[in-house]
Amino acid sequence: MKINIKNIVVIQFAKYFLVGVMNTLITFILIFVCKTFLGINEYVSNGIGYVGGLINSFIWNKKWVFKSDKKAHIEALKFAVGFLLCYGVQLLVVWALYEHTFLKTYEFDFGFYTCGGYGLATILGNFVYTFANFCYNRFVTFK
Repeated sequence: MKINIKNIVVIQFAKYFLVGVMNTLITFILIFVCKTFLGINEYVSNGIGYVGGLINSFIWNKKWVFKSDKKAHIEALKFAVGFLLCYGVQLLVVWALYEHTFLKTYEFDFGFYTCGGYGLATILGNFVYTFANFCYNRFVTFK
């Protein structure tokens, strides 16, 4: 198989996606535990979840996805800035969908699970975050 830049990007995104699955599980579990069992505000719970995923994400992205050997403290700073920017976009999407659409008063019954509007807004916001953060890390953090 001929390796070209397009193949490299596809492979990186596939690895990034797998790391993202781990991060998503960590993030959603933390959000759920904080909101449901600890009674923490949903937006604070959201932030706690993303910080947990952030630590996992930096390690896996640096070592496995982008295979960077540059100084960790500089990349960590860039990674954190990218996280904050992309998290801000994600939080704005979650807030806008939950507060300004029908999602605030709607529940989705999947048969085996009922998901409130906040949960669906969080899932949609996570898609936005994933794409934005991959682009940022590819072109800024680990370039």
